[in-house]
Amino acid sequence: MKIASIETIPLRIPFTTGGKSAGGVWGPKDLQVVDSLVVKVTTDDGTVGWGETFGFTAIPSVKLVIDKILAPELIDRDVTLREKSMLDLQKKFHIFGRSGAFIYGLSAIDIALWDIAGKSANKPIYQLLGGSEATSLAAYASLIRYADAELIRRNVRRAVESGYRYLKLHEVDVEVIRAAREAAGPDIEITLDVNAPWTVREAIDMTEKLREFNLRWIEEPVWPPENYSGLAAVRKQGGIPVAAGENASTVMDFQHLLEAGAVDFIQPSPAKMGGITELQKVFAMANAHNVPVMVHTFYDGPGLLASVHASAALGGAKALVEWRYFDLEAQLYGDAIIPRNGRIDVPQGPGLGIEPNPDVIRDYRIDL
Repeated sequence: MKIASIETIPLRIPFTTGGKSAGGVWGPKDLQVVDSLVVKVTTDDGTVGWGETFGFTAIPSVKLVIDKILAPELIDRDVTLREKSMLDLQKKFHIFGRSGAFIYGLSAIDIALWDIAGKSANKPIYQLLGGSEATSLAAYASLIRYADAELIRRNVRRAVESGYRYLKLHEVDVEVIRAAREAAGPDIEITLDVNAPWTVREAIDMTEKLREFNLRWIEEPVWPPENYSGLAAVRKQGGIPVAAGENASTVMDFQHLLEAGAVDFIQPSPAKMGGITELQKVFAMANAHNVPVMVHTFYDGPGLLASVHASAALGGAKALVEWRYFDLEAQLYGDAIIPRNGRIDVPQGPGLGIEPNPDVIRDYRIDL
């Protein structure tokens, strides 16, 4: 089979969050819509694969790169030469950057090609990756930043009452984090993603204030996020496990993170760092360093499904899956992937296992 066409489909879906959101790295204050970019790859025999790129406000640039640069290079290529094609394009376009739009675009295409491979073999992707006994994985509710103690209490209680035993906060104010812990109680595991705001000294000082909340990890505490020696210092001196990796873009980035001893948990984001092809390499590398992989999945389309398959096959039954706790007006997969009692099903159909709802694509597609 050869690649016949690559189509980029931007979606904009309204959501609520149990209250107004604070401004965050993903968008402005009171954000109430979320943009995503879905990629449809069709072969010359009509097989369709679906991918997704991370993007938010960067989606127009990723769409442009796929449409004008990556797609023309891939048309008529053999779909079975997936890894070769991805490497060829990384090499050809490396002068335009090893992060951002080019790698994001390749990530979406790679996921779609894995979807096609699974459909061609009539197997779910997790079986192509080695198989798994897990039929579901624990999910953690990844809450938006509220910067408001009462809102965080309300939404933490709502998540716990829905069955989540694991939560992720995106707060930076100690009193708001205290409110979340009080609302959750002592038995709920809480992680904290602060999105790289502090110097190393500031981060170490903050860990002293945060230690009482018994956090499972603190995520990206240091600016810039590629300051791996700084992360290692926080890990050594802070007394809280450190997680990072969602802003790492290549396998070499992950190698440097691990060699620096910077993390207790490593977090590749398959819609940002090369798709499933590169993700499986990070799992192998992390395993060699005895560091658990907690895949970053702040999205809910094919990128999320890719993460579930990889986590089930390569991370095992104890892997956790991030669930963006957004209350979307419409889900690309209906209710098929929504966690129940804090667990998300591992799809059993061929490829990614679930097909997007064409009505959702029709109703929420936007022009860029």
